[in-house]
Amino acid sequence: MPSLLKAAILGILQGVTEFLPVSSTAHLLIGSRLIGYEDPGGVFIVMIQLGSILAIMWLYREKIVRVVASLPSDRDARHFAVAVVLATVPLLVAGALFGKFVKSVLYASFGVIGAAFVIGGLVMLLVERLRPRADVVDAERIPVGRALAVGFGQTLALIPGVSRSGGTIVAAMLLGVDRPAAAEFSFFLAMPTMVAAFANEFREARHSLGAARVEEIAVGFVMAFIASALVVRPFLNYVRRSGFAPFAWYRIILGLALIAAVVAGRS
Repeated sequence: MPSLLKAAILGILQGVTEFLPVSSTAHLLIGSRLIGYEDPGGVFIVMIQLGSILAIMWLYREKIVRVVASLPSDRDARHFAVAVVLATVPLLVAGALFGKFVKSVLYASFGVIGAAFVIGGLVMLLVERLRPRADVVDAERIPVGRALAVGFGQTLALIPGVSRSGGTIVAAMLLGVDRPAAAEFSFFLAMPTMVAAFANEFREARHSLGAARVEEIAVGFVMAFIASALVVRPFLNYVRRSGFAPFAWYRIILGLALIAAVVAGRS
């Protein structure tokens, strides 16, 4: 299979899974293994995620422009901006401290990924059943203290299989945020987080990116943008109707299958 076709497939996979609570990173690691795509250092995986982030920025461009334009005069806009910034900090700090270990060790451990899928799915089922009554129904009005706590939930996404969106959504729901508002806040939280991850990855890898590698990243980037742009609105509509239980069961089944494959491979 040509490398550009592999990059396109992985870009679509990234775009479809980035904002679902199923871990896009884990799906890309599994997908790369299945189709034989080599990604030294996980550079491709991190850099094509920017395509998904730009897609969400495009979809929410009116709200972003409104919030930014209103910062000098609107207290609510400043509150929301502070909430997003504070919630971003924990993952940036954790990434700086543990990022190299995660990419060099955990990215290669499909047993860890499978366990994270299963545990994350079980937690989602429990939260769906036992979550407190929601008193925050608008992502822009999440209290700053709760936003910071959601940011700590996002740090769990360093473990492949946990899911960045899953960690933030579950944490928000536990803190009394309504399902759609939790998902939307997760979208906004992804913007500065993934832009920072992309910038750091590009800074470290810019001198070693050959022309062929750049082409693969470009193809993956474009496909991730398109796939994400098509997925976000239907995902929100589905969550409003059905909740997160189907995603939890998907995680559990996939995680058990992955663990079984790891055990079979070792026997």
